[in-house]
Amino acid sequence: MRRFLRPGHDPVRERLKRDLFQFNKTVEHGFPHQPSALGYSPFLRLMAIGTRSGAIKLYGAPGVEFMGLHEENNTVMQIHFIPEQCQLVTLLDDNSLHLWSLKQHSGASELQEERRFTLKGPPGSPPSTTQITAVLPHSSRDLLYLGTESGSVFVAELPSFRVLEDRTVLSEAVLQRVPDDYCNRRSCELVEALREHPKNPNLILIGYSRGLIVLWDLQNSQVTHHFLGSQQLENLYWQRDGSKFISCHYDGSYTQWPVSNDNRQPEPLENLVPYGPFPCKAISKIYWQTTKNGLPYIIFQGGMPRASYGDRHSISVIHGSQQTAFDFTSRVIDFFIIFSSEPTAEFDDPSAMVVLAEEELVVIDLKSAGWPAVHAPYLASLHCSAITCSHHVSNIPLKLWERIISAGSKQNVHYSNMPWPIDGGTNLAPDPPQRDLLLTGHEDGTVRFWDASGVCLHLLYKLSTVRVFLTDADPNDNMNTLGEDEWPPLRKVGTFDPYSDDPRLGIQKIYLCKYSGYLAVAGTAGQVLVMELNDEDAEHVVDHAEADLLQDQEGYRWKGHEKLKTRDGPVRFEAGFQPFVLVQCQPPAVVTSLALHSEWKLVAFGTSHGFGLFDHQQKRLVFVKCTLHPSDQLALEGPLSRVKSLKKSLRQSFRRIRRSRVSSRKRRGAAGNTSEVQEANAKFDQDALQEMELAPVQRKIEARSAEDSFTGFVRTLYFADTFLRDSSRHCPSLWAGTNGGTVYAFCLRVPPAERRMDEPVRAEQAKEIQLMHRAPVVGILVLDGRSTPLPEPLEVAHDLSKSPDMQGSHQLLVVSEEQLKVFTLPKVSSKLKLKLTALEGCRVRKVTVANFGSCKTNDYSENDLAVLTNLGDIQIISLPFLKLQIRYPCIRKEDVSGIASCVFTKYGQGFYLISPSEFERFSLSTKWLVEPQCVVDVPELTSNNHVNNRSGVENTTRKS
Repeated sequence: MRRFLRPGHDPVRERLKRDLFQFNKTVEHGFPHQPSALGYSPFLRLMAIGTRSGAIKLYGAPGVEFMGLHEENNTVMQIHFIPEQCQLVTLLDDNSLHLWSLKQHSGASELQEERRFTLKGPPGSPPSTTQITAVLPHSSRDLLYLGTESGSVFVAELPSFRVLEDRTVLSEAVLQRVPDDYCNRRSCELVEALREHPKNPNLILIGYSRGLIVLWDLQNSQVTHHFLGSQQLENLYWQRDGSKFISCHYDGSYTQWPVSNDNRQPEPLENLVPYGPFPCKAISKIYWQTTKNGLPYIIFQGGMPRASYGDRHSISVIHGSQQTAFDFTSRVIDFFIIFSSEPTAEFDDPSAMVVLAEEELVVIDLKSAGWPAVHAPYLASLHCSAITCSHHVSNIPLKLWERIISAGSKQNVHYSNMPWPIDGGTNLAPDPPQRDLLLTGHEDGTVRFWDASGVCLHLLYKLSTVRVFLTDADPNDNMNTLGEDEWPPLRKVGTFDPYSDDPRLGIQKIYLCKYSGYLAVAGTAGQVLVMELNDEDAEHVVDHAEADLLQDQEGYRWKGHEKLKTRDGPVRFEAGFQPFVLVQCQPPAVVTSLALHSEWKLVAFGTSHGFGLFDHQQKRLVFVKCTLHPSDQLALEGPLSRVKSLKKSLRQSFRRIRRSRVSSRKRRGAAGNTSEVQEANAKFDQDALQEMELAPVQRKIEARSAEDSFTGFVRTLYFADTFLRDSSRHCPSLWAGTNGGTVYAFCLRVPPAERRMDEPVRAEQAKEIQLMHRAPVVGILVLDGRSTPLPEPLEVAHDLSKSPDMQGSHQLLVVSEEQLKVFTLPKVSSKLKLKLTALEGCRVRKVTVANFGSCKTNDYSENDLAVLTNLGDIQIISLPFLKLQIRYPCIRKEDVSGIASCVFTKYGQGFYLISPSEFERFSLSTKWLVEPQCVVDVPELTSNNHVNNRSGVENTTRKS
């Protein structure tokens, strides 16, 4: 059998690979991109959100999540749960209806699409005849009422979607009971709202856009009452006892109508314009909630004065003398109220208001004084300020975890203590085996700490670096303060704020040491802050130091932005991570790389001009190294001047093409002149042929010119205790890799602990390696005598890792965009390499070391390289022999921002942005898998609970 096996095919290794590696996209964290519809089931206590891309997501208790995707990828316009069923209906913008069910499979529930349906009219009828504008699932659970643009109401059976033509409510039948003078002025146009009577399932309200409202008897197919509105109708809502209903209108008014048992013409009880008398925006939705104390809650969307507040996105809550207009930072998609759905309950007693805005979900506690917001356990608005970088830290020690949570809880004092009100379903997923943090840096200078241990990405703590600097906005400004006499009584809610006071505040690099609690963050204007965790508020002076990366260069002039101005004197900081030193790079270019060694108390930083090393214990600069090439003028223009950059890059591209053509012609001409050249060319061709035979799918790596722009751009920094000068003594070292394929190695002398504050840290350049192909260096790694990556700083001291092997020879792994190469240390001689640049032009974008454990046994694990390429695929490569183990397609190659945002974890998982507000989580490991495992059990059915149907979200398609 051996002769039939492919060269290099090892059956034992293949089985082991199946036990180690498996690719899964597991869960989406964050807020759905471009939400378009909202639904709620008080029976299941589940919320549903639809998006413009056709996705539908269900949420219940923390950890209970389901996701479905319509094949059509059309916008979800409406979502309606079937009363007392694990089913829901969605309406898309192509006028199709879809029935979804939650079905149990292998002990867990799954969301499945059961059926789709498109309403068809008579042959030759216009499209408006069947264009659905309103949907009402009947409490009988087997009928669906569909209002249309033509004014007709169709009835469809569930789950078959069979249309019952004999029950269709035609506009002609409605107009028979309407006075002639009203009919002459207004016709039954678009059906705006359908509402079932809360006490009598045989009666439904039909509201037409021009203002006419009729109460339709389903059994006798006739109008029992008609209500003649004078304003364009927006929505309807029944009061709990069915004696009255509320209509809201386009002019910013709402009207209360009585429903009597006799046939008298109903007159409105009251007609109010809450924010009149000036012209107001439409009230698009309204709730009237009864309470035990007799004062109702009147809750409505819109209605603000057009002239002064026409651009506000508001929902007003009125309860007796209390009135607040909640002002949202983005457009309100829809909202619903959570209230008592027990059929025997006499009052609504609302407890919470859930608002889906375009960029975030906001929940308001209506039970507590002041109506505070509720801290959501999921659906976090990751993009409240644009994400600029990410950093993942695995297996956080319990003490640090508790201190971060404690600092975060002091920030959340203004939130309500109410338990999360949307609590349907049961989370079956086991508790996370470890505590993981995902840190995101943002454009406004903040760093957010997220609990990434499980399915729910939950905000633990927010750090702001703004206080260190002088900006146009005062951080003490309170946007929620209102004057006593201010009208309307607006109160800003939500965290979404895409505007930054200064783009230079943006966070570009983050490095957290989980053992010491030191944190380093670096920004857009060359600022590097080193922080430590403090459990109490403190006021202190932040020390400053400047690192001039051009000190040895002449004739260079920085054309970019200025550095940020710092505050003089002591600065007050909240409990949490507090900066104690600021290193300012000059020129103030974007910090492109960052490394922190908390045991040596050193921080290294790099920009497009060079890199430096700072001793944050003695608070002194150790050294700086300029990496600029004489042609690197582009690096001095800054990120805001791009016109010249584009012209220069195009010019250089054409020059390279011209040079390559000229050199090829010269080689062809010279080949006919001398036999030596012919022999040399023949030998070159033979060597090239051998190389092609060894690697048939790889192209020869193109050597880059030293004149290429940004060659001095520092891509990676790495600390290592290894053999740099000779094989007998190891010492601390700093390694730096640049965009031009250069690796610098510096030997460091760190004084022992007892003399650490007395003697300076010294550095001396020991090595400089120039890769022949000059491809950007994206990763540097040192392997010990056992070919194991060196442990993190303080990891051995905390007994979480074996001490590195200092007896055997160490190896240096340099990862460039085009190849991986292993060198021996200290001689730095090439040992082996793997060329990844294949015919399709694959280049390395991200690389990390990940530990993969076997799913069959706890006794085996191995370290491998996880490599993300510009094609969006992930390759797992063995250490130290650099053998490709497996390749997975992960991200679309067109999704450049998704590839750039990808961050790997230490245990074979990863995150990348699928939209500005959502992280896709994936796993490469069979052992480490975080995905929703949940079940929704159907509660015991009650007798027809007509009150339940009132709590659902009842939005209708808005007219253009």
